[in-house]
Amino acid sequence: MARPKRATEELSDRGKARPERATKELSYGEASSRLEEILQAIEEGQVDIDELSALVKEAADLVMLCRQKIHAAEVQVKTITEQLEREAPDTAGGDEEEEDEDE
Repeated sequence: MARPKRATEELSDRGKARPERATKELSYGEASSRLEEILQAIEEGQVDIDELSALVKEAADLVMLCRQKIHAAEVQVKTITEQLEREAPDTAGGDEEEEDEDE
């Protein structure tokens, strides 16, 4: 039984594996969206068995890319917050000293 033309057209646009180089240039949002496309195509049975291996490889690359981007963001946020903590005046300690002096 032949698949509807629309599903086949969608598969040609989103179901084919992309080159690895293109995967490295994706933003987190783009990588996440592409993962969703791959999963949906596989779940809906739109992937030809000959393309399945390449799509699974691409999905694995995308997962690794997303993990790297999350880790990099965590490190950056931690660095920024630590820097802000070092640069912030110690207002809590200063207020306590003033109260003690007034008594």
